[in-house]
Amino acid sequence: MVNCCGLITANKDPVPLKSIEVELEVRDHVATVVSTLNYENKEDKPLEAVFVFPLPGDAAVCHFSAQIGQTQIVAEVKEKQKAREEYDDALSSGQQAFLLEESEQSPDIFSLSVGSLPPGESASIRLDYVTELAVQADDGLRFCLPAVLNPRYQPLGSGGSGGSGGVQVTSVPASLVPYSLSFSARVSSPRPISKVESSCSLDSLQYLNSDQTQATIKLAAGHKFDRDVELLIYYKDAHQPTAVVEAGQASAEPGSLMGDPVVMVSLYPEFPQSVMSSVASCGEFVFLLDRSGSMGCSINNSKQQETRISSARDTLLLLLKSLPMGCYFNIYSFGSSYEHIFPKSVEYSQQTMEEALKKVGEMGANLGGTEILSPLQHIYSQSCIPSQPRQLFVFTDGEVGNTKQVLDLVKKNSGSHRCFSFGIGEGSSSALINGLAKEGGGHAQFITGTDRMQPKVMQSLRFALQPAVVDISVTWDLPKGVSVTVLSPPITALFQGQRSLIYAQLTGQSPKAAEGCVTVKYSLAGHPSQNQLRFSLKPAEDTGSTVHRLGARTLIRSLEMEERERRGQPDGGLKEKVVQLSVQSGVSSSFTAFIAVNKADGEAIQGPLVRRNIPISRMCIVKVNLCSFSTQNAMACGAPSERRKKKLCAGPVMMSDEPEMAFGVLRGLSAIQMISEDIDPFKHKESTSITGIFSSLKKKIGISRKVRQKSMKIGLAAPNLLSKNNSDSVIPKQPPRDPLLQLVSLQQASGCWLLDPALSAALGKTSEEVDKSKPAPVNSDVWATVLALIWLHGFKKDAKEEWELLAMKAASWLRSQNAPCLTECVEAGNALLGCSMQKDVLGL
Repeated sequence: MVNCCGLITANKDPVPLKSIEVELEVRDHVATVVSTLNYENKEDKPLEAVFVFPLPGDAAVCHFSAQIGQTQIVAEVKEKQKAREEYDDALSSGQQAFLLEESEQSPDIFSLSVGSLPPGESASIRLDYVTELAVQADDGLRFCLPAVLNPRYQPLGSGGSGGSGGVQVTSVPASLVPYSLSFSARVSSPRPISKVESSCSLDSLQYLNSDQTQATIKLAAGHKFDRDVELLIYYKDAHQPTAVVEAGQASAEPGSLMGDPVVMVSLYPEFPQSVMSSVASCGEFVFLLDRSGSMGCSINNSKQQETRISSARDTLLLLLKSLPMGCYFNIYSFGSSYEHIFPKSVEYSQQTMEEALKKVGEMGANLGGTEILSPLQHIYSQSCIPSQPRQLFVFTDGEVGNTKQVLDLVKKNSGSHRCFSFGIGEGSSSALINGLAKEGGGHAQFITGTDRMQPKVMQSLRFALQPAVVDISVTWDLPKGVSVTVLSPPITALFQGQRSLIYAQLTGQSPKAAEGCVTVKYSLAGHPSQNQLRFSLKPAEDTGSTVHRLGARTLIRSLEMEERERRGQPDGGLKEKVVQLSVQSGVSSSFTAFIAVNKADGEAIQGPLVRRNIPISRMCIVKVNLCSFSTQNAMACGAPSERRKKKLCAGPVMMSDEPEMAFGVLRGLSAIQMISEDIDPFKHKESTSITGIFSSLKKKIGISRKVRQKSMKIGLAAPNLLSKNNSDSVIPKQPPRDPLLQLVSLQQASGCWLLDPALSAALGKTSEEVDKSKPAPVNSDVWATVLALIWLHGFKKDAKEEWELLAMKAASWLRSQNAPCLTECVEAGNALLGCSMQKDVLGL
């Protein structure tokens, strides 16, 4: 076995990427990111380095350049096929070239090709992008630098297997990533910065002024690439609506997007407390749970941590106990296939809740791949229940390759439901998780690092139980001679305290002191409401082109989705519009790419061109005993363009006398990893060698011999590796249940608890102690429920977000009983449990 360390692959091939430097500048809720990738060719032959990496799904990539010695080359945005041809032509003629392109399946995956790097030469690649920071449930602003790219499961027939739009990912364990990362951030805001948190080790926050509106922070040295770099930024008085007007570029044509001013409006709707405190007693709640192999990994990749699937099971327990009587529900789970507990949604009752919880307790990460499209199609095919608004909750680690296809389906059905999405673990696709919520009019949450899934999910359930905001409209009041063109898609959802962004192009001349006004009108629980913001039309200083680029990115994404919807039909030249807008604004799209060619005078680079795929951290492999699968095989290979007439491999071929098997390995470790994650190892007892695994796999799937030279395939599809019935899969022994979950598991669907030995044990008392303390005239179920509420408030106050809704249901049940001696009951409960809770605190 090779000891893999330093700037070499596990096959002893040098890796040309030495380091990545990232500088982040946050202004209020907008981030500008400058990444510098430093390459050095230490080989004796020219290299082509290929690096596939993730970016935030809503990032607007707006600058790409290369520094070679004293020469700087700034890339241009061109139509993607033209850019690829220009890149290949440059390499064929011995010139240096650089190509940056977005995956056609998912907008958060990019491929960077550094071509014809001569022996001994160094190059620095600069990549800039801008993005908005998402608001979290606790009002923090989340910035995530994806340092992890999990292999994306690509279902067959989803459009990625044969085209040129996928991405081939080369991955190695986090400890073997052969390059370093440095990260620094500067934060500024009109409001004071209260704190900055991260799941990574940070140096201490340094304030730059006395009012604490500017600060810097750095990532501590030695980042291990075992997690994304996540920052949570907290401002004081965060819920302030703002509007920023940015002047057009003097060099751009007046009347064009880049030539006119653009305004970015941030609104934080505040709803009446009377409406917010009420909880809906109706709704159809559909829960869709990922049970692919990767859900068997731990949430934060530590050995002792609970797995993603076990955390999801606990979360479903809290959700099912918190649902209101009178609603309907169903639970789907998916992998290579999908299952549902009930043929269609059923009314919530004690019987249906118990049946669902029994099935949930048996769920494991044993359904193979990650084919989310089919269960979504089945859910949408079910008729909606009258007067029961559909609320869809999706739990996934977000490792799919057909992101755009999934989002198109959600948008198509957005009128019939709200979608709440949860990205579990490091490396989940921000494009998928944020896109599901955006297109489905819901809310997105990410569970990473030491986060607990339960409080975030319960926050979203509170959103789902709030009355839906309907009849949303936006109107503008602008000075005479100024017109507005809205760049953002229509607002389809508003939630208490959550930001809504609107981008708009302003055309025409306005007086210097002119003001504009934007009004958002909507109906909430039958009451018409509105939020209004007045703003100055005077352009802000020092914003550069950030607002224009974010506005352009928003419009590009809308046009791309419209083009996919109309594919095969007359679309009025939507693709051409996207290309034109992308080139004009300098913002990347799925139809364009950044291309830079070094055309400086010099000798053509001589010698055969060798391709090196830069490995990226992989997070999780379900342990499969692959005896002949070692870190020796940690590099994938890729073939350069056919124009270069050479098919060179960056990694070794595993020993196999079967060509189909050899090709499967050549497709890269991402494919091997995905199979090892998504296949049930207990099904393959006949052989634990890699050859045996592939022999078994060949019976399930056919691995194509055909390699398209230009394919950027996201991962090797392996659908239906496992049958729907996985009852013979081994479910690992569960650790002792958390006391809170133990108590919650005993609650009835109506909201009450029963007086029995299990409840006494959960409260830490004997049955005799509990029975003896009960006031004589009090009903036993009332007594049990009061004790449970006192215990929750007295011992689990720090987890109130998790149990608040089910406690409200319990209090409501108690009030409905008109129980006598309730004050005496609470006093007796306090005495028994050693607490001092008041009736009003318990909701009584």
